[in-house]
Amino acid sequence: MAQFSFSEESLRALALDALALAKRGGATACEVDVSESLGQSVTVRKGEVETIEFTHDKGLGVTVYLGKRRGHASSADFSPASLSATIEAALAIARHTMEDDCAGLPDADDLARNWPELDLYHPWEISSEEAIELARRCEAAAFDANPAIVNSEGATVSTSAAHFVFANSEGFLGGFPSTRHFIGCTPIAAHGADMQRDDWYSMHRDPHDLASPEAVGAYAAMRAASRLSARKLSTRQCRVMFEAPLATGLIASFVHAASGGSLYRKASFLYGALGARIFPAWMRIEEAPHLSKGLASAPFDDEGVATHARCIVADGVLQGYFLSTYTARKLGMKTTGNAGGSHNLLVSPHPDAPADFAGLLKEFGTGLLVTELLGHGINYVTGDYSRGAAGFWVENGEIAYPVQEITIAGNLKEMFAGIEMIGRDRVTRGSRTVGSIVVNRMTVAGA
Repeated sequence: MAQFSFSEESLRALALDALALAKRGGATACEVDVSESLGQSVTVRKGEVETIEFTHDKGLGVTVYLGKRRGHASSADFSPASLSATIEAALAIARHTMEDDCAGLPDADDLARNWPELDLYHPWEISSEEAIELARRCEAAAFDANPAIVNSEGATVSTSAAHFVFANSEGFLGGFPSTRHFIGCTPIAAHGADMQRDDWYSMHRDPHDLASPEAVGAYAAMRAASRLSARKLSTRQCRVMFEAPLATGLIASFVHAASGGSLYRKASFLYGALGARIFPAWMRIEEAPHLSKGLASAPFDDEGVATHARCIVADGVLQGYFLSTYTARKLGMKTTGNAGGSHNLLVSPHPDAPADFAGLLKEFGTGLLVTELLGHGINYVTGDYSRGAAGFWVENGEIAYPVQEITIAGNLKEMFAGIEMIGRDRVTRGSRTVGSIVVNRMTVAGA
């Protein structure tokens, strides 16, 4: 894959030029983000190349303040004329914007000044031909793994790299390069008229950390074939286990409810819950923004605020929210360095959790194992939760049969308090790492 067209020095120069232009234009404060990204993605379906995509993008975003008035503009053109026009556009917007007492740059004391090397940049020098071969190997492994695999939505291999510089008029200037690489496959299994699909993928900063294409394809095939001959369940209440990839979604729901944007609008069932026990007493969630090679690692957030390792949940008690400078001011609090989102949330397993997923199933006993969720039926004001689902019915610690066309329902506040077990089968999806989560009771609506 080609290297960057712009050096770090040139991005820094553009950012500093923008700050100077904004100041000359009358801005009382300014922040600038300048970035470049490039990527390659290939998809193979049934052994044939379906798509080859190359991307190469750049962008500049400018936010200016005229006192407590804010304006923002952006451009993909780095020319001097475009830079000047972008600044003027941001200033024009600020002049016509209402004042907001919470608007403005972070306090200087909150900005990062020194930061560790996080090992986030590992370019993958792979040609299109080599990527196609990897994708073919991945898909072929899916077909070879199980005779029930009769079709495929394809296997994809992608690689991307980006670098940026962020600067503001408080003297912050920083940036770093990063990479992200992916191998995934979506096979289709069939038995008579019944057809089922599933997928699996591996994503890392360093291509050497990726699972082999054969392992990804074979596991995706096993998942798809295991869903054949699925049944409906009768409506009932039962224990529910969210498989680890879906458990990361439960933690994402917690993050959404505990984020400043939801809280200051009072659009969250966790409003006012700081210091309250919302999870079981054994549960712990930590934020580790400086994790080497972490998919959500960053030495500073989107505003240049320093990130710090912290405990979000200890002994089941909510210790902190996820706040940007603006949302923190709206709540009368301090920023937590979470402008742009959370950083590497690590959810600890239950201290007595079995060593593996098979052991977790045995401990689970009888109930519903959910491996797919459909729809977005979550009301964050009340916590009401209702999603279409598919998965497996478990009897006496063993998978009995696959199920589909059901709905699971509950309330997030009650679901969080009712977590009985978190497994050691941890996976990372985005900024969240967690094992399978067992909830004590939910309503399953079926036939």
